[in-house]
Formats: sequence, structure tokens, C-alpha cells
Amino acid sequence: MRTMESYLRQVGEALPQDLVTISEPVKPSQFEVTALLQHLENAGKFPLLLFEKPLNLHGEESAFRLATNIYATRQRCALALDLDPADWKLGLSLEYARREDKLITPVIISKSESPVKQNVRSGNNVDLRDLPIVRHHEMDGGPYIDMTVVMRDPDQGFYNASFHRTQYKEPQKLGIHLSPRHNWTILRKNEERNLPTPVAIVVSHHPAFYLGALNVAPFGVDDYELIGGIMNEALRLTASETWGEAFLVPADAELIIEGEMPPKERAVEGPFGEFPGTYGPQRWRPVINVKAITHRNNAIYQDIFVGHRDTWVLGGIPKEGSVFNAIKGIVPTVKAVHFAVSGACRYNCYISIDKKVEGETKQAALMAMAHCDFVKNAIVVDADIDPFNEQEVMWAVATRVQPDNDIDIIRNIKSSMLDPSLVHDVRGSKMIIDATKPVDRPFAKRLNLPDEALARTRLNDFLSQEVFERIPVLGGSNEG
Repeated sequence: MRTMESYLRQVGEALPQDLVTISEPVKPSQFEVTALLQHLENAGKFPLLLFEKPLNLHGEESAFRLATNIYATRQRCALALDLDPADWKLGLSLEYARREDKLITPVIISKSESPVKQNVRSGNNVDLRDLPIVRHHEMDGGPYIDMTVVMRDPDQGFYNASFHRTQYKEPQKLGIHLSPRHNWTILRKNEERNLPTPVAIVVSHHPAFYLGALNVAPFGVDDYELIGGIMNEALRLTASETWGEAFLVPADAELIIEGEMPPKERAVEGPFGEFPGTYGPQRWRPVINVKAITHRNNAIYQDIFVGHRDTWVLGGIPKEGSVFNAIKGIVPTVKAVHFAVSGACRYNCYISIDKKVEGETKQAALMAMAHCDFVKNAIVVDADIDPFNEQEVMWAVATRVQPDNDIDIIRNIKSSMLDPSLVHDVRGSKMIIDATKPVDRPFAKRLNLPDEALARTRLNDFLSQEVFERIPVLGGSNEG
């Protein structure tokens, strides 16, 4: 059984330098958690932070520990999927792509067997102020819960899980922002029938759950089955407190908030520091009336450092796997797909292919854009370029691209509404850069050294380990 505790033990054993426990009291709602993360980021450090004594919104020591910055490195994400952290590049994205094709039917268990039911509060006993809710950035409209919201389609009965920001309003009320995607569609279906929309906010679970939740599968795929595939085991579900067996929730979660969105009720929500690294504006948005909170004993509250690597890396890995699978159907020689940190792991997509005929480049780029509407700039490179090394990608752009011939602009196309450069809410433009060598004419060969010379000339024959370790590393081009 996968839990947050089991994952933290994994990190402590495999990547001990990555786990930092803070025993001093901290005030999450007064920016102290994110201020510490920002100081570490400024120093080029991205550890997983576990706060032992976060204060809740009452200003008292919370009953929950708080974990954040879990997903800020691909090595920790690899570990969440039980991979070797050394497989953080192509191995991680290809394994995600493989698992995404393998749906696993959930297992339903009783409430008495479910750890998330060890503590149940409902009705007037619910108080969101008991939680160590984080206020992330200066202009945020208040403290926010920024984890996964689960809804169920009223027509077909499948479950959809996706990340949404939920703003603390009152002890039993949250505001929520929904972009026009899957959960928004479910809300709209219910509102057309004047029905409330049940929601379960999975505030904390094993990190593999959230990697699964950020898939880009088509509307209609049951996310509980898909998440099970990514976790490589059947997700255990149990009846909710509010709707019973009509709405199932993850039995092994750390903490779940159940609530309903009343039809057509709206309130002011935002601003909020969003994933692109800019503030999303204040808008008129739905509300959630909280009905129940359930959690394990000694539960860990989880938060994402949104607008930073914690959000970017978490969102990029699932998209790499999904887009790789989509491209492979039409360009079988695709080698790798990478959503780069420089584009918030959403907007810049680097695709490497072993091009055999002209035209494959544009096919691959168009499929990436069709499969994931976040993609704004698709750069396609040859198989000799490592898409996880941005310096190599930009070298290919510099040496293999003639702008008048190799760049295409697609105008008036649906885009991510959170792109701050958009003039229209959801309509923008996209760019394809073909940074591959032509196959129908000669092209300059890239510099290389003889393999024999590289094998014969070994560093440790000329440099001691001590001297080698003293040589500074010039980082930045490889993303870990």
C-alpha cells in the first residue's frame, strides 16, 4: 500500500539530501512556507520540506504536518513511480507513457478498512481553519488549497481528477477556479439540470496519485482507472461520507475534503499566483460548500509551490508520456518528448525524432499541439540532440533553422487561458520550429571525437577524484 509516509521513507533512503525536516513552528498563511522555499530556490536548492509544526488558520499548532516542494526534481518523481532516480530523463517519461496505456480497475473496500476514514468530521463539526492552508504569493486573494479535485460525470459515471486552486472563504466554504476543460464540463452539465456538483478534494495522497491525476487523457476516460495504471496498482476506493456509494473517494488518501458546488452560485475568486509564474486575475467563479473532512491518523497535509518547479515538473512529466504516445501513432521514429522548465513545463515542447522523410517534423509538432492545448512552442530536433538538455536544443535552433523556411505560425487556435500573453481569453497562436537536418540534401556534420579515443582516454588516468570534484560544475542546461 502506497502512502505519503512510505514515500518519505523512500526519499530518506534513496535521496537523503533531498528531505529536509523543519521542527520550528511556521505560519503557512503568512507566507512563511513559501518564503523559505523562495530563499532555497534563490540558492539553487529544491529540497522536499516537511514541516512538523505548521500553524493552522486559528494561529494554533496544526494537527497535520505539512509537506511541500515534493515534485521540484524529476529524480523524486521517478522515485514516486518506483524507478531509479537515475532514470529521471527519458526513462521516466517512457515509463509513464507505458503505464498510461494500462488502465487498472479500482478495488472498492469498506469504510472500516479505509485509512482516510480514521477521522471523520461532517456538518457543523467541519472547520477549514483547522488546516495549515498556505498563502503562496503577495497578491493572492487569501490562503489556497491547490491540490486535486475529483468530480463524477452525471451521464457516464466516470471520475475526473485534475488540479484546481480553491480559495479559503469561510470555515465551510471555498472558492474554485475552473478552466474550460473536463471538470468545467461536468459542472456545466449539472448546472443545466439545476443540480449541485459533488466534489472531493484529495488534499494529500502518495505522490504517484498526483502524477496520474495530471494526465491529458480524453474526456470520458475514468481517472481512477488511469491513476491506478500510473501507480502500477489498483487504486483503493471507498464510499464518501456525503453521497455514500454514489461517489467513491480514494481510501488510502491522507486527507479529503468533500463538498458541493451549488448550481450557478458565484463569488469573487483570486487573484492567485498561477503556474506560468504570473498572477491569474480576480474573476467571478463557483463556490464549494464543504460537507465533510476525513483523514488518517497523523495525516500529512500536502501543498504545491505553485508557479515554481514544484508545479512545473509535476505537470510536465505526465504530458511528456501522453504526447509521446500520441506522436508515436503517426511518427513511429519519435525518440523523446520533453516539456522544459523554461516554459513552465507547459508551453515549450521539445520533440526528438529520427527523421526519415520530410514532413514528419510538422506531423509530430501538430500532434503535440492537438493532444495538449498548453503547447505553445513546439521545437522538433534530430535524434542526436538531447531534448532534456536545453543548450543542445537551442544549438540546433541556432544551426539548423532558417526562419523563413523552418518556422510556422498557427493563428486563431484554442490556447491555455492562463497564458498571460493572450489577448483573447482562450484564443491565441502557436509556433512550430523545425530544427532538424534536411534528409533530401547534404547538410553539415556535427563535430565529434573518435569513439576509440574516448574509450582509450579515461579521466581517472589523468585526474584524481579530489581534483575532479574541485572543478566547478556550470549548470543550467540539464534539468534534474
